[in-house]
Amino acid sequence: MTKKKSGKNDILKTLSQNYWTISTAVLAIILIATLLTGSTSGTIVSPETAGQKVLDFANAQGANAELISASDDGSLYEIVLMIEDQEVPVYVTKDGKTLVPQPISLETQPASETPDAPTPTEVPKSDKPIVDLFIWSYCPYGVMAQDPFAEVASLLAGKADFKAIMYHDGHGAYETQQNKIQACIQELDNENYWDYAAGFVTDIYPVCGQSRDIECDETESIKLMDSLGIDSSAVMSCVEEKGTALIDADRAQAQANGVTGSPTILINGVKANVARTAEAIKTAICSAYNEAPEECANALDATEVQAQGNC
Repeated sequence: MTKKKSGKNDILKTLSQNYWTISTAVLAIILIATLLTGSTSGTIVSPETAGQKVLDFANAQGANAELISASDDGSLYEIVLMIEDQEVPVYVTKDGKTLVPQPISLETQPASETPDAPTPTEVPKSDKPIVDLFIWSYCPYGVMAQDPFAEVASLLAGKADFKAIMYHDGHGAYETQQNKIQACIQELDNENYWDYAAGFVTDIYPVCGQSRDIECDETESIKLMDSLGIDSSAVMSCVEEKGTALIDADRAQAQANGVTGSPTILINGVKANVARTAEAIKTAICSAYNEAPEECANALDATEVQAQGNC
């Protein structure tokens, strides 16, 4: 037993290496634990629950990981962790108990055939598109999308219906609270929400995302709301009285639409594969109008920033 524990510690020292080293290390860590504890099939859990189990174990071993996404990959769930600024995919059985190496398909194709290219999703058109951004408030990739999304929402205010769906809180109490705050601002003062969202990205996330502190999140959120003329007292009352119901509704909406990754963008109810830049998001939304408004001619920032943070 002592030798196996030491082996896990040795593996953790490799986590600052390249992608393949990281992926192999994480798999080795968890596979060792699986061999030690054993596993039996049981009740199927949700992808998010399975992902949280993987995240909790990886962090208990000192990996300093973040859960990026959890999705159904057929017979297994694919869990993507962020470790040392690298995405690491691992796979887990649907009871959330056993991790396996990357699956290898036993079905082969004739040498002359290649997989079909994915068919582009066609977003239906409407007079006033409905645009939903599904995120966790403290997920770096969600934050990376929220800033350009806010720029587009400001440009097309009144010309499209924008909403941020705060559908998961895998990082803990401070993220649960922020999800409720953002849901309540949209409930009470939607006109100012995207200004708050932009301010969250620049002012709150860099500080409270590092401290992971619920008091930091509350203090900085109230400060930002007050600076924007949002009634922070009303919002925090909403958090206490309606916050749970609001984020439960967001979670249900994500499940109904098969959303498992942050960020996910739906335009008129259809998932849109869009680069995380203001220009790309604007272009995708503007293509969903029956008749695009003149604002669509405005050029926005086309620079895609990298996700930052280790929450």
